[in-house]
Amino acid sequence: MEDNNSTAGPNFDFGQLRRFPDIEAANLFAHDATDELILNEAAEALARTGSGPGNSAVVVVGDRYGALTLAAATLHGLRGLRVHQDGLSGERALAANAARMDLAGAYASGPLDGRLFAGARVVLWQLPRSLEEVAEVAELISAHADPDVQIFAGGRIKHMTVAMNTVLSRHFSSVTAGRAWRKSRPLFVSGPLKEGPASSFPRREFHEELGLWLCAHGATFGGTKVDVGTRFLLEFIPAMRQDTETAIDLGAGNGTIAAALAKARPGLHIAATDQSAAAVASTLATAKANGLQEQIEVIRDDALSSFPAGSAGLIVLNPPFHVGATVHAGIALKLFAAAAKVLAPGGELWCVYNRHLDYKQALAKTVGPTRVEGRNSKFTVTVSTKVAGSAVETD
Repeated sequence: MEDNNSTAGPNFDFGQLRRFPDIEAANLFAHDATDELILNEAAEALARTGSGPGNSAVVVVGDRYGALTLAAATLHGLRGLRVHQDGLSGERALAANAARMDLAGAYASGPLDGRLFAGARVVLWQLPRSLEEVAEVAELISAHADPDVQIFAGGRIKHMTVAMNTVLSRHFSSVTAGRAWRKSRPLFVSGPLKEGPASSFPRREFHEELGLWLCAHGATFGGTKVDVGTRFLLEFIPAMRQDTETAIDLGAGNGTIAAALAKARPGLHIAATDQSAAAVASTLATAKANGLQEQIEVIRDDALSSFPAGSAGLIVLNPPFHVGATVHAGIALKLFAAAAKVLAPGGELWCVYNRHLDYKQALAKTVGPTRVEGRNSKFTVTVSTKVAGSAVETD
């Protein structure tokens, strides 16, 4: 593909897309060249699927903020698009972008399961970096899509590996790389083998040192492992606020913190929350695998938006320091502000983060008095206390 205006760009204004309500900044974008490349390569197949409510048989996976979904709907008159986005902020951004473009009825969001791909003839797929996520999606497409399904996948070259092709080849007879364009590359995948299980997820692993099973779906950060920062934070559970009956595991991931808290304090009710659909499903599976489902309530939520102000006595957080593939402090600051709002006076926010990030000042400004409880060669653990009547900044 030449680097010119032969792509879908002139016919769909990608510049009108926003990331809101996700983090917005000058170096964060609502689309990239991969979206345009996938759409261009899939144009003929999309044109053949037909339009009309519910009969497009087109599935979109991994759409960041709606570029694939809304451009496909606009350029090809498609309706009935089935869409899965792991992040709740991405779902909400797609909905907001669709509403502005009068395309709210063009698609339906759904979970990552067999129903999403049932009878699908065309799949548009922004490839993830995680091989486990590639494997989970590939299993489901192979088991449930139309035998003649065409998959138009793609990603940024710097994040693609030959191992992706190997994973895909376990489930499809044809995996072919296309020509690179603007630092993105397409993969053309077809011929579902339908020989493996409909899904081998969630995976699970027993951790003897914790006495816990950890479960994970493909898109879950860290898979079934214990994140090294989380492992350090767990050492401080005995010091965490004791005079509370409820706690929040903010950014639950595979449920390690929630499960460890529940096991250590049987009378504690824990709300484990994450915006990732995979993380929510993984935490629920972890809770069930350890017999802790009565203590752990799992909630898909973006930055505690559904939690009442002043309702939490204890929040525990291992914040990400990436927004997508970009190193950016915005997500951590957003979560600090959310914790400040939801903590009750006297409530504690326990946080672990990479030592070089030095979030102590931001935590003190946003949440309240903050002290360092522990440091090792890589991580810092802090506790911040919400002061009664304090006017903390939340933006």
